[in-house]
Amino acid sequence: MSHKGFSRRTFFGASAAAATALAQFTPSRLLEIPSGMQDVVLDTDTYNEIDDQYAVAYAILSPDKVKVHAVYAAPYLNNRSTSAGDGMEKSYEEIHRILAMLKQPVKDFAFRGSPRFMAGPDQPVKSEAAQDLIKKAMAATERPLYVLTVGAPTNVSSAILMEPKIKERIVVVWLGGATHEWPSAREFNLQQDIHASRVLFDSGVALVQIPTKNVSEHLRTTIPEVERHMKGRSKLGDYLYEQFVDYYKAGAPNRPAMYPWSKVIWDISAVAWLINPQWVPSKLVPSPVLNDDLTYSLRPGRHQIRVATNCSRDPIFFDLFEKLAKT
Repeated sequence: MSHKGFSRRTFFGASAAAATALAQFTPSRLLEIPSGMQDVVLDTDTYNEIDDQYAVAYAILSPDKVKVHAVYAAPYLNNRSTSAGDGMEKSYEEIHRILAMLKQPVKDFAFRGSPRFMAGPDQPVKSEAAQDLIKKAMAATERPLYVLTVGAPTNVSSAILMEPKIKERIVVVWLGGATHEWPSAREFNLQQDIHASRVLFDSGVALVQIPTKNVSEHLRTTIPEVERHMKGRSKLGDYLYEQFVDYYKAGAPNRPAMYPWSKVIWDISAVAWLINPQWVPSKLVPSPVLNDDLTYSLRPGRHQIRVATNCSRDPIFFDLFEKLAKT
């Protein structure tokens, strides 16, 4: 079964009639559950911690469902960066390392993103990533471009503000925020750039939100599990395993001896939703209003977005581990 209204023909360069047909699709049509192979760009703060690397690899290693056209470096600021721009540069370098292990050429494929967060609600930040997203979105013809956004949405929201017409041609799949019933929307990706986050909720772009609390946080794994399923099976698997162990050791002084520990690999949820939407069930709801105090206001009558409600942890990790072993 194919996505309603979208064929599986070549993403770029189809007929003008097909381009016109796609432009007529409403956000509600774009928010239908996808099936088959989809065109994707991935926007990622890859060096922020250790989960984005899995998402990049998972997407590229799933060519029967996900055709990746570009990877964008997103800004971030935490203890692994000195500024948002430094975080973006470190992410860009990490993207190169992952692509090298996947034997994926980086030319015209990996792009630097914004060196800073948005300073206001109508102040997009120009970057290679935002400009390339506009280019690829406007070239989309017979099916939409899925924008897997697993960091602060600065690049994506800037592109929407710079060229609003891309809203007719993209579906943003964003790992960000908490569930709408939670007392606070506070979450790393959302709060890093509140202006960009509001663009996703308010602009009317077709948005698939994958919350963290009680949804993507189910995607936890442990050192024994990654050792069993990744170590010694591939060069990339060894690299990710070593990162996993180093991440554990970095936090070990703050934990009691023999304390049970697992790590959430948040970002693979966005890829998993495209590979098999049944693994990441979702529903249509009115888009929430993001308040200044990082809470949601729920107002009936707002345009709809799709929100994930759960993640089936075991089949997602099985699929990921098997694909990593084949690199």
